[in-house]
Amino acid sequence: MQQRSFQTLLYSSIGIAAMAALLIGFNFVASVAKTRMDLTKEKAYTLSDGTRRILRKLDTPVKIRFYCSQAQSTAEAMELRAYAKQVEDLLDEYRGAAKGKLIIEKYDPQPDSDAEDSARLDGVEPKQMRNGDLFYLGIAISLLDQKEAIPFLDPSRERLLEYDLSRAITLVANPEKPVVGIMSALPMFGAPGNPMAMRMGQQSGSEPWVIINELKNDFNIKQVNMDTDKIDDEIKVLMVVHPREISDKAQYAIDQFVMRGGKLIAFLDPLPMFDTKEQNQMLGNIPNSGSSLDKLLKAWGLSFDTTKVVADLNYKMELGGRNGQPQEAPACLSVKGAGIDTNDVITSQLDNLWLPYAGAFTGTPAAGLKETVLIKSTKNSELVEGFMANLSGENVLKEFKSSGIEYALAVKLTGKFKTAFPNGKPEDKKDESAADAKAGDKDKKADDSLKETKQDNTVILVGDADMLADQVALQPVRTLFGTAYSPANGNFGFAQNAVEQMTGDDNLITVRSRATRDRPFTRIDQMVAAANEKFQGEMKGLEEKASEAQRRINDLQQQKKDKDQRFIMSPEQAAELANLRKDEAEANKRLKQVRKDFQKEIVALQNKVKWINILTMPLAVAFSGIVIAVVNRKKTSAK
Repeated sequence: MQQRSFQTLLYSSIGIAAMAALLIGFNFVASVAKTRMDLTKEKAYTLSDGTRRILRKLDTPVKIRFYCSQAQSTAEAMELRAYAKQVEDLLDEYRGAAKGKLIIEKYDPQPDSDAEDSARLDGVEPKQMRNGDLFYLGIAISLLDQKEAIPFLDPSRERLLEYDLSRAITLVANPEKPVVGIMSALPMFGAPGNPMAMRMGQQSGSEPWVIINELKNDFNIKQVNMDTDKIDDEIKVLMVVHPREISDKAQYAIDQFVMRGGKLIAFLDPLPMFDTKEQNQMLGNIPNSGSSLDKLLKAWGLSFDTTKVVADLNYKMELGGRNGQPQEAPACLSVKGAGIDTNDVITSQLDNLWLPYAGAFTGTPAAGLKETVLIKSTKNSELVEGFMANLSGENVLKEFKSSGIEYALAVKLTGKFKTAFPNGKPEDKKDESAADAKAGDKDKKADDSLKETKQDNTVILVGDADMLADQVALQPVRTLFGTAYSPANGNFGFAQNAVEQMTGDDNLITVRSRATRDRPFTRIDQMVAAANEKFQGEMKGLEEKASEAQRRINDLQQQKKDKDQRFIMSPEQAAELANLRKDEAEANKRLKQVRKDFQKEIVALQNKVKWINILTMPLAVAFSGIVIAVVNRKKTSAK
């Protein structure tokens, strides 16, 4: 008996020891061969194909020095170290995908240490904590003599981390940046300050738009004047943003740039919200005139109406109105889902674009050109007057009539382009008068302009320029380290993707496009739009009936029989007034009821979806338990 007890104890001890050895071995193997499970729909935490292609193209080892402080134990430091762990995991995935072409070194830059000196030499900058300590969390990437640094890895840019790393690797592997020209009537490059205002303590001037700084990370940016007569040959891609009142001379310069094979991206705008005239007490900021490239568009077979904007009930947004109350803005579009072309590399991974007061491109491309619609509205949309859309979104909703047309908000034209100036360079007005005075001059300069592109070229046209403004594309994020800004939508991604595709580098597109992922409730949006259309007609009729009754009442009250009885109504007038007041009261009562029914239906839709989400999993678990219980009971009965 004692021998059996001893054997049992022995076998149990051996079993426990074996299990412990297996667990230790498993943990060791797991720590060496790290694997992450990504359960997000868009695989946001899995290396993109673009990053893998960048790493596969490396033919020389790239060194990454990762700096992270380890000594501090404050709440801020703990948060940063938690983020640093995510960075380490991502770097391990990079190393695995690079197949030996990536060397990762980790340093803890303690005060007055060699690691701290190395961090400063590499351009990694410390973050000062609230207790005064310095915290390093940065990366330096080098290949031979080329070096790029990410001075501080801000947790608010977590979704941009893969892009920042891949961009830095691309820059050291391909140090020469393409030249991108930017022509705009907007203060995209900032405005200089007024010395007098600065002496008086007033803010003056403005900083460059964030999109400019983002583009500078990857390209050499060159500002092009709006009155230029020639685009420099070194410019590979020209971005034209809101070319308000552009001259024929400047359009000719753009035309010849395209004829030479230069790539063009034009952001036009029928109602520029960030190019305003003086404020009006009644109307607020009055937008300046719209912008177009009329001569070029006509030659390419397209039209762009600078007086009309697209209103879409499926893509309408809510903006802050009076007293901070949200107001529906059907002409401020949040385009998602079917409105974004998923087959084009520029937009394939974008899921939400904000276009306030965008215009539409109509017409048929000229012979030899192929049109690809990158962004479009739904059929539940119409073209409305831009001034009215800016003045009152509520009025647009009242008068809304679906056109059944999917309007093109951004298009890409490819093929052989023909010049919009077949007669050569247009003359300035002063030059025209001089030319008239010298009519018949035999020494007149011969026309040497290009008439057609030699090879296929590409032009991208967008019906909105405000989408690039900081106020539209970014959202403030409060962190322990102050206010930071992160993408509110895919607007910057769209612009940068377009430039990168035009300069020939598509690999970073799939990386950057993952910076912001929006999961819109498209089905709910469609149901809300249908409910809105259902009730809007009746509400409009009731409002008109109430307004008409009020007008008739006012007319009756102003009528008079004679000078002595101007405040006395006849019995007929009094009876009619009573009936009108009754009609007005009934119309207003019915209008209130219709509005309540509309809100009730919207709330019911939202509650339905909420309860489905809440009850689906418990019901599924309960059903599974019942099925298992029934199966087990049958097995028990069979025995």
